[in-house]
Amino acid sequence: MDPDVRRGLKVAAENVRLVAEAGVDAEAEAHLPQGHSVRLREVPVSRAAIYVPAGRNPYPSTVVMGAVTARAAGVDEVVVASGDDPAILAACALCGVDAVFRMGGAQAVAALAYGTESVPATDVIVGPGSLWVQEAKRQVSGDVGIDGFAGPSDLTVILSAGADPEPLRLDLLAQAEHGADSLVVAVSDDPALLDALGEAATEVLADSMEAALAFSEALAPEHLQLVGASAEALAPYVRHAGCLFLGNASGTAFGDYVAGSNHTLPTGGAARFASGLSPRHFRRRMAEVRVGDAAPALARAGAPIARAEGFTGHAASMEIRENPGP
Repeated sequence: MDPDVRRGLKVAAENVRLVAEAGVDAEAEAHLPQGHSVRLREVPVSRAAIYVPAGRNPYPSTVVMGAVTARAAGVDEVVVASGDDPAILAACALCGVDAVFRMGGAQAVAALAYGTESVPATDVIVGPGSLWVQEAKRQVSGDVGIDGFAGPSDLTVILSAGADPEPLRLDLLAQAEHGADSLVVAVSDDPALLDALGEAATEVLADSMEAALAFSEALAPEHLQLVGASAEALAPYVRHAGCLFLGNASGTAFGDYVAGSNHTLPTGGAARFASGLSPRHFRRRMAEVRVGDAAPALARAGAPIARAEGFTGHAASMEIRENPGP
């Protein structure tokens, strides 16, 4: 591997690891009025798969985003499905991947979901890919966990006075590299700033920064850049964006590679309800219940509800614990 690429991937892996570890939820315990407790435990899945495209463009960065985050989440076994591109294989080695399966397409997703004689079934499948791959992930999502449906990439830039248009023009052109169906949009209340972008994006002239924010919130972009004092002041009010970048220096490309934030993000407006890839995609929360001496009080509360629903067995199983034997 080219030494500069190796150094870059190591920086990316370390930054993604630090951000991912910061996103691992601590366990919590609730003590209830009746005297019992419920502990919320965070537990990782056992085996996770990262689908890494290797067709038109190989993505060693996706190995980093998926494998490092899965490891930070505590996953026991991490596997990759991809081609045999040298940079991808080297990234797998750098990130401590347990196995690489040379396969792609919808059939690879099926193998990872259900297992074959040579491919173990996994608990979670994440990563970008063609529409065929994403549809396959959607179809198996009732049997395994997935990160979401990754459609065409998109970027919205809101710029105001103080923004430097030239880096932003390059940001927009860079995001358009992902494909002809990538959506890149620039929004401003200053027509001169939009003109300075040189038609690098679909331009939207807003009446105000508040109107620019409303436009972005309705679009729910995968990436959102706020540049210029008035635009950056909108940051606390942003609710619908996959990842938010602030200031002239914060180009989206940094997030795609080395900033530490994850580049697997909700697309197609899914940022209204979905999150970028994080340890939560590889972990699940379960409750650990210890009723103890609270059983009589809980039985008196729960049994009438069970009977009202026609479940006398449920009622009986609680009531027998009202007067536990020795």
